[in-house]
Amino acid sequence: MSRILIRNGRLLDPVSRADQVGDVLVEEGRIARLGSSLEAAGAEVIEAEGCWVAPGLVDMHVHLREPGYEYKEDIASGGRAAVAGGFSAVACMANTRPANDDPSVTKFIIDQARQNSPARIYPIAAATVGLGGEVMTEMAALYEAGAVAFSDDGATVENAGLMRRVLEYSKMVNAPVVVHAEDAGLRGGGVVNEGAVSTRLGLPGNPCAAEEVRVARDLSLARLTGARLHVAHVSTAAAVELIGRARDEGVQVTAEVTPHHLTLDDSATQGYDTNTKVSPPLRSKADIEACRRGLASGVIDVIATDHAPHASYEKDTEFVSAPPGLIGLETAFPVVMDLVRSGELEPLDLLRCLSTNAARILGRRGGQLGEGLPADLVVLDPEHIWKYVPAEGYSKSRNSPWAGKELVGRAVATLVAGEVVYRLDRGVID
Repeated sequence: MSRILIRNGRLLDPVSRADQVGDVLVEEGRIARLGSSLEAAGAEVIEAEGCWVAPGLVDMHVHLREPGYEYKEDIASGGRAAVAGGFSAVACMANTRPANDDPSVTKFIIDQARQNSPARIYPIAAATVGLGGEVMTEMAALYEAGAVAFSDDGATVENAGLMRRVLEYSKMVNAPVVVHAEDAGLRGGGVVNEGAVSTRLGLPGNPCAAEEVRVARDLSLARLTGARLHVAHVSTAAAVELIGRARDEGVQVTAEVTPHHLTLDDSATQGYDTNTKVSPPLRSKADIEACRRGLASGVIDVIATDHAPHASYEKDTEFVSAPPGLIGLETAFPVVMDLVRSGELEPLDLLRCLSTNAARILGRRGGQLGEGLPADLVVLDPEHIWKYVPAEGYSKSRNSPWAGKELVGRAVATLVAGEVVYRLDRGVID
């Protein structure tokens, strides 16, 4: 095992709230010492002056596309994009081909990750067979195989009775059910937020009520069953309010928001750039402000990228026909640093939303900087100015609204299990 000394960084631990300049010594895959002026003969030295040294980031909502859609992304390329963005671990959704609805698929993903990914990969299994919304999967067997949560993601479970049973059975393994909260009937063919922008563009609108109605239903079912509900990619003010109220009432609900729903409103779609077509759609400025307040207040627990790669030819079409989604692993940190620069979040709180809370919800170790813990670490330069060019990144896909934009903040080193797997000056280290 490697011996690594990270020197003179700003050490940030979201759990203990420690925030001080110092060194981190990594030995035998673990954090051996935290302190000042540490010495370690023969260690690889990472100079971290002016940088944050923090627990490796954890993304609980990505699409790695393998098996079945490897032309968009695979576990190897997605894992490489993850560590380049500072993520030591990511949880991948079940909408593969075949869907991750069988223990054999779960084990395949884990095996592929072990062989090919520099990042830890945690599979999220399907809630229903084939994501069809009709028959529950064998949750206990999937959990035993390594699944960390259950979700039909964008397919959604339309039948409320079936959703009740999914929640009830999830309690047997104490794993969260992750919901894409969107009523298909209200959504209809909507591709952008319903409002002035959709009218101006002449595109079918997706109303905020589609999210509000489904969040209300699923919260009611979580209250009934006592199960753990996790609401993915919250995008509306009404959803934030409903989640906050339910949590105050004791409902076991957690929630996430994406970098794009924190920073881009529906006016970004006015150029018909299909890289701004996401699901749920970009909402109004008022919704963005509500999501940012929800994150700052703790109603929303996690920032998750919903990294959704698509081939260029799939996005290079008319807006209505293009698949929704954008890539976000390599840009998440600089994009959400806007919350720190605005004073809405302290660095420790941002890191809690990017690492600690996701690890806790998924029941995995991570998100803490402490002696004796596994050395999943990231060194982040909050002032690094760079131009994002997707073709120079690690994802197989290029669908990003930040392509060609100047960003501030970047991962300069990522460690997984005590090994340096990425350095800005050397790239991903195989």
